[in-house]
Amino acid sequence: MSQTRRAFDGSFKLQVVRMIKEQGLTVSQVCRDMNLGETAVRRWLAQVDAELLGQSGIGKPLTAEQQRIRHLEGENRQLRQDNDLLKKASAFFARELR
Repeated sequence: MSQTRRAFDGSFKLQVVRMIKEQGLTVSQVCRDMNLGETAVRRWLAQVDAELLGQSGIGKPLTAEQQRIRHLEGENRQLRQDNDLLKKASAFFARELR
């Protein structure tokens, strides 16, 4: 009897974290009520805490701010690679013209 792995979207994870942080419910209580594993919920709590401190967190970003930061970091990385390629091509063609 194998269990299938469930997937939860970011908004659901944030909702669970808010229940614990804002409503004062315990992790055990929320896990029992929503049929969730404690390890996953504690990981979500740690991730939100890390994201609120400006760290990248674990896995997919949960907060909109962290999602935007990850997107911009990826875009920045791509632009740097493009710039390096253009510099190398420019140097190559400058040598060819001599």
